[in-house]
Amino acid sequence: MRQISSIAPEENATEYLAIGNSERSPRLNSIWLLLLLWLGAGLTLLPLAIVLISSFAPSGAIGVGLNVSPDQWTWANYQVAWRQGNFLLAFFNSTLVALGVTASQLITSALAGYALARLRFRGRQAVLLVILATLVIPFQLLVIPIFLVLKAGHLINTYGALILPTAANGFGIFLLRQYFQTIPVELEEAAALDGATRLQILRLILLPLARPALVTLFLFTFIGEWNDLFKPLVFTTRPELRTVQLALAEFQEQFTNSWSLLMAAVMIATLPVVGLFLLGQRQFIRGIASTGLKT
Repeated sequence: MRQISSIAPEENATEYLAIGNSERSPRLNSIWLLLLLWLGAGLTLLPLAIVLISSFAPSGAIGVGLNVSPDQWTWANYQVAWRQGNFLLAFFNSTLVALGVTASQLITSALAGYALARLRFRGRQAVLLVILATLVIPFQLLVIPIFLVLKAGHLINTYGALILPTAANGFGIFLLRQYFQTIPVELEEAAALDGATRLQILRLILLPLARPALVTLFLFTFIGEWNDLFKPLVFTTRPELRTVQLALAEFQEQFTNSWSLLMAAVMIATLPVVGLFLLGQRQFIRGIASTGLKT
């Protein structure tokens, strides 16, 4: 009995320490994870911060403007870059093309995604595999056939040459197909009993519920088209069809030695898509998190 009583307090102390360590370990892991996230965010935003600071430096400053004090910053770089780069026309063209491609992909992806998620037909899985296979084919590999098709249709140097080649996308189809599968079938069955057609079910029930996935696809497509330089460079030669990225490339050739003006032009081309992403980031995260990988 004496041996048991002498050992028992030590065992209780050991168990108490073990419980305390187990309670502190999740909190410590959370702190380390938070620090890693802040570090990753800082490394990601560091280039953008350098560009932003350099865009306010005087045009005669040497380097990228990091050695310029804040009292010397100026907005004149943005005025000169906006005027010299003719970004007003470029913004109009990029917005028109990006909205046209985005609207086309939303429509085609919703229709095809619904068919692959709900309709039962022979070869459905084969069609899905073919659509997924298109994701690994680089667009540059198809540029010559697409150029010949556009030339045969007299679409070169038109807005159609910038919109039609990417009017449908396998990623969008797969994304909406996956999201539609997370919606209970009972909702569609109840609507069908009330006499709703498949298009009415898609338009009135599924699409409102798939808003996070639609916003995700909208952001992916719009930002991708806004930042696209390849299509305007290959399919257009008319100055009035210049997009933002093409105008930025031409601006870089003219002001190669003026870092401040170049950084201001980069910020002018970047801020619209950054603001758009910040507006839709919650729906974007929900759309990514709610879309499973079940095939």
